[in-house]
Amino acid sequence: MEPNLLTYIWKNSKKEQTVALLIILASMPTYFLSLELPKQIVNGPIQGVGFDNPGDIATFMRITLPLPDFLYSGEPIVLFSGVDFERVGYLMALSISFLILVSANGIFKLIVNTFKGRMGERVLRRLRFQLFDRVLRFPLSRFRRTKASEVSSMIKDEVEPMGQFIGDAFAMPLFEGGQAATALIFIFLQDVYLGVLTIVMVSFQAWLIPRLRKPIIKLSKQRQVAARTLSGRLGEIVEGISDMHVNDTSNYERSNISSILNRLFFIRFELFKRNFSIKFLNNFLLQFLQFLFYALGGYFAIRGTLDIGQLVAVIAAFKDLPGPIRGLINWDQKRTLVEARYSQIVEQFASDSLLEPEKQTTTVEKVGKITKGFSISNLGVVDDTGSTLLERTSVEIGVNENVAVVGPVNAGATHFSQVLSRVILPTSGRVELDDTPLEDLPEYFTGRRVAFIDGNSYFPQGTILESLTYVLKHQPIIERMREGKAKTAHEDFLNEARLTRNSELDFDAEWIDYENIGIQDQDKLISRIREILVLIDLEEDIRGLGIRGSLDPKIYPEMCEQILQARQIFRSRLKVLGFDSFVEPFDPEKYNDQSTLGENLLFGTATTPSFQSDNLASNTLIREMLRKQGLEQSLFEMGKEVASTTVELFGDLSANNPFFDQLNYMQADDLPEYRAALARIGEGSLDGATKEDQELVLRLPFAYTETKNRLGLLNDELKDKIIETRKILRSALSELEHPPVAFFDPDHYNPAATVIDNILLGRVASNVAEGPERVFQAITDLMDELHLTDEIFRIGLDFNVGTGGKRLSESIRQKLHLARSLLKQPDILIINQALNTLDAKGQKKLLEAVLDKSRDSSHPFGIIWVPMNPALSQVFDRVLLFKDGELVADDTPAKLVNENELYKSLLAN
Repeated sequence: MEPNLLTYIWKNSKKEQTVALLIILASMPTYFLSLELPKQIVNGPIQGVGFDNPGDIATFMRITLPLPDFLYSGEPIVLFSGVDFERVGYLMALSISFLILVSANGIFKLIVNTFKGRMGERVLRRLRFQLFDRVLRFPLSRFRRTKASEVSSMIKDEVEPMGQFIGDAFAMPLFEGGQAATALIFIFLQDVYLGVLTIVMVSFQAWLIPRLRKPIIKLSKQRQVAARTLSGRLGEIVEGISDMHVNDTSNYERSNISSILNRLFFIRFELFKRNFSIKFLNNFLLQFLQFLFYALGGYFAIRGTLDIGQLVAVIAAFKDLPGPIRGLINWDQKRTLVEARYSQIVEQFASDSLLEPEKQTTTVEKVGKITKGFSISNLGVVDDTGSTLLERTSVEIGVNENVAVVGPVNAGATHFSQVLSRVILPTSGRVELDDTPLEDLPEYFTGRRVAFIDGNSYFPQGTILESLTYVLKHQPIIERMREGKAKTAHEDFLNEARLTRNSELDFDAEWIDYENIGIQDQDKLISRIREILVLIDLEEDIRGLGIRGSLDPKIYPEMCEQILQARQIFRSRLKVLGFDSFVEPFDPEKYNDQSTLGENLLFGTATTPSFQSDNLASNTLIREMLRKQGLEQSLFEMGKEVASTTVELFGDLSANNPFFDQLNYMQADDLPEYRAALARIGEGSLDGATKEDQELVLRLPFAYTETKNRLGLLNDELKDKIIETRKILRSALSELEHPPVAFFDPDHYNPAATVIDNILLGRVASNVAEGPERVFQAITDLMDELHLTDEIFRIGLDFNVGTGGKRLSESIRQKLHLARSLLKQPDILIINQALNTLDAKGQKKLLEAVLDKSRDSSHPFGIIWVPMNPALSQVFDRVLLFKDGELVADDTPAKLVNENELYKSLLAN
């Protein structure tokens, strides 16, 4: 990258900078005239110079052609004879001219600032994209010592101030400098002494301020490093949050962040002090100069060597002078700070081994298949610490071979697979794929024809379908059709992308390369995905996610109708299935004994946090409704009874006593808080308790279930009041534009509830062994019976995996990695100790399934597998055995078992 910021800005915006400079130069004459006019107004019509007699006139706007005497010595050549005015008319003409000039100056500033802003944003966009592009071309080894949060912070935050400076890089010094120079020249023309004095003071500022700024540059760099360290450390803590909780290191992390914040605080405070000290000194010098103008200028005016109009014009010009000078000083300060940032960013993104841009280009040609395979000769790999990972390794691997790579821990097997997948680069030797050096092959070839998975199971946030199809999105296949505003917006995008050298590829286009994997459309893609998930025993898990997912009736209207049909069928079979004794359907006219009191009151699914069960006690609308229905005091007394009974029964038990598992309304840690609240409330009523105690006590009845908690506190009268209040609450909330509760209705689909809850639309008794499991299986069977399995599977594919895929279990994430590798139909599949969360039986079953698929005549592919359990290598046709970084054996498993002691020892362990 270009090491000098100003050079980088000029190279990437010289046309725009030139236009901005021309606009600024064009604004200088109007600025000068706006300084000259006040003098003419004061000396002319106001003081009456030239209007000695009544009826005297003055000529306005007389324009002559100024020519030097050696060219023309006659009468001035008049271009415009002007307009004659009397004194008042002349005053109005000059004043209106002054207003026009001031407005013109403002318009020039508006044009220049808007132009600078667009120019700055364009170069900033180019810089950000260039930095991101370099990240994509970093060698993978670089990311072992680079924190993702620091890279994000540098691209997003640290270059942000440069956007403002880029537009000002050349325009600001010319604009502000031009205005300052114009004002100085004007002052000089009015009085030489005042002009010299102004130049001396301004020169002194120009000499002093940059020297005072040198420590600020150093502090700015320190602040940037400290802020980047903070960002990186916060990212690490969030990523390893479970380790912190497991190992009780939260206070260590607090201390670490506190020390970083302390260092950052003192750096920033020192910066503030120095910046404001410079501002104080700068303002003082300008005010001191103003003092000299009033003192000396007034003295000259009294002496008669300077007329009042000139003095007023000089003071007016001086009042305009601090702005440009301050602007130049601020520009210089920004320049020093931004250059410091830029130099550090260039240093951070520098690399001698960037991947060539040509390796990541798209291709319009069909990517051919691998025909021969790998050829490795005298391979050697040394890591960053100087440790030898592989040496003197030579082997040939055909395209359709299935090969296991094994060895003791750190013997070289895993590193061998990483070299073949280009995760790590060889230090010496030769690695070829189809007779071409591996490092010379473009990513559009290796990315389509070679698949690699390891123990890493990270997924970006998105749906399961997006995670699976990510490996098929190599380049836009079908452009999105646009009309009207959308078409105009896309054309603007393309234009700006060209100007900023960003990618012009259409993100909203169809990116999935169906043809590359031998299918025609998305329906066939879903079928292919399902076949693969069945193969690796993941299809049932996805269907499980689907049945626990939710549907939008606007998107799936037919599916919602089918689920309503399934609900009626399920309810009609409750007695036949033997579920009628422990499954209680929701009925708007009845109190559901298997649900909590809060659930019975809402009778729906909350769509906002304030209406969730834990927050009902603090919900003002709910409390007001209960008060009007005379229920608030009753529930408060019920809550006191629940709290008193619980404290009495469980107050002396240890926190890990199994009895606490029966308490769905209170945690063991809450007992001391409730004991203290009961002591404060005593026999008092609701109104006598504090707001905090009210909410604490009312929280208990909302979570109370009579059939589960069995304290005998719910009678039929109270249930009837709850049902009555439920109806009033529903009526009130339904009138809102966005109701906070999606209410249960036997005849309608609830969009806020899951598919299984919509079919069940009721509650399962908690005291029946395996009751929920039996109900789930019955509903699953019913979905199969109604031929809704495909739709449920599709809903499961829309499940959001969360940040990093953490909403999925580790085993599902690892299987998904394998599934998407199989989905892109590679010619060679490389697996490096993946699927380590499965047990030995599960790994073997999955391995055999993948091996069978690799021998499929329609699309055979080779496998290079580094198994966690060396015993699994016996099902392969060939085994590569590594020891101490060297390939020590290459044969069939049968021969190695009989002839190689190291291999036999690995199998024994």
